Amino acid sequence: MANTVINVKNISKSFGPVKAVANLSFHVEEGTCFGLLGPNGAGKTTMMKMVYARSPRDADCGGVMDIFGCDPRTQELEIKYLAGVVPQENCLDEELNVIQNLMIYARFYDIVSVDAARRIAELLDFLELSEKKNSKIRELSGGMKRRLVIARALLNNPKLLILDEPTTGLDPQVRHLIWDKLRNLQRQGTTILITTHYMEEAFQICDRIIIMDKGAEIMQGNPAQLLRENIEEFVLELDRTESVEEVVDQSMIGKVRIDSSHETTRLFARDIEDLKAIADSLQAGQYLLRQANLEDVFLKTTGRSLNVEQ
Repeated sequence: MANTVINVKNISKSFGPVKAVANLSFHVEEGTCFGLLGPNGAGKTTMMKMVYARSPRDADCGGVMDIFGCDPRTQELEIKYLAGVVPQENCLDEELNVIQNLMIYARFYDIVSVDAARRIAELLDFLELSEKKNSKIRELSGGMKRRLVIARALLNNPKLLILDEPTTGLDPQVRHLIWDKLRNLQRQGTTILITTHYMEEAFQICDRIIIMDKGAEIMQGNPAQLLRENIEEFVLELDRTESVEEVVDQSMIGKVRIDSSHETTRLFARDIEDLKAIADSLQAGQYLLRQANLEDVFLKTTGRSLNVEQ
């Protein structure tokens, strides 16, 4: 049985009257990937910053935070040495080249030059950036910059890799490349903590997730299990110009759940044949038949999209 290396229990964080994180609890096992999933403003980044001692938790919350045996409140330096952090912003020196950016960062960990050079070469190869080692930062694409920031976070061979929305704004090809690299790190024993508002990203790489909204937990567990337990398997999305009453007859009542709480009307069912029967009466382009996903779970619970701006 894997060891629990992160234990967060009843943690809160306030900014004046605003409760950014509200009584949150979760645990992460060694060598697993744990995701914090939710819309912008859900409290994901705030929670992350408390984990790696960038932001203190509320003094009166009475909660517990144990990060590889360290408390962020009193052991900030220890946590920073065992963790690698990929923030939302890349924060690279545009005037320096790739190797120079990494060499400067290696000094923060007192890595001697010969060891740093060897480690940098390994990481650039791992993240497929070796050909860009002498390129200036401004010459790199957005995906290359993101991979470079991940390489920077791995310089100190961290036990814990923390990534704050690592693939936001990247094209699908780069996103899948980063997912592959994270899976590889996980197989090597690295524990990963990630925030995202992409339900596909959470489903693809996370062993467990906590879905958040307005600082509070909505639900928590394995992504596939949450899907099975909280929503029907299939969805038929209708063009809003279609009248639900015209396409769903009385025989379907009880077999199909109708959700018109958002911009698109969605029909949910356990049996795909029930939805196919409805789709057969529609013209191409008036509907989309698909499997349910984590966004559907969130929408059912909160009535809002995971990607909504707050």
